[in-house]
Amino acid sequence: MIRNDFSLRCGDAFESDQPIWLFGYGSLIYKVGFDYQQRRPASIHGWTRRFWQGSHDHRGTLESPGRVATLVASEGAICHGMAYRIAPEVLKALDIREKNGYVRVITDLYFEDGTRDEALVYMATQGNEAWLGEATAFEIAQQISTAAGPSGPNRDYLLLLADALRDMGHDDPHVYALEEALLALEAGAG
Repeated sequence: MIRNDFSLRCGDAFESDQPIWLFGYGSLIYKVGFDYQQRRPASIHGWTRRFWQGSHDHRGTLESPGRVATLVASEGAICHGMAYRIAPEVLKALDIREKNGYVRVITDLYFEDGTRDEALVYMATQGNEAWLGEATAFEIAQQISTAAGPSGPNRDYLLLLADALRDMGHDDPHVYALEEALLALEAGAG
């Protein structure tokens, strides 16, 4: 469920033709694929990144869904990612890219220099048709290791995200635990 105590509102409120901030916390960090006016490291508060969303349209199939990142409410948590200043028309393509259970929401955005603004973020919430929910790191890594879809192997999504977060200098215990479990599985299979 979306929790309103973290300043979250419906993201369809961006009706203006003025540029807006978009917050990326998954593949939007390392695979942009759209025009932007500015790119800045940023974070949102009260949310944590979790691989609890299924992907049968990009990193898996209906028969073998992959697992991709979404946000889960977590009081006191900080989720680091990348903010993009975009023209509102960019959202048309992003709505297609983020179609598999993701909705637009608006939340407060915090930049590394201490300033803040408002941003749109795509989030998959519990109860959507592709929601897979919580599992152990090993179970998630097993699923990621075998899934692939039109956007490539699910393992690439995880490993590229882990590398991008590391390059940004941010620790994400969930992502790194999944990466470690996946690499251990692959080492055992070889």
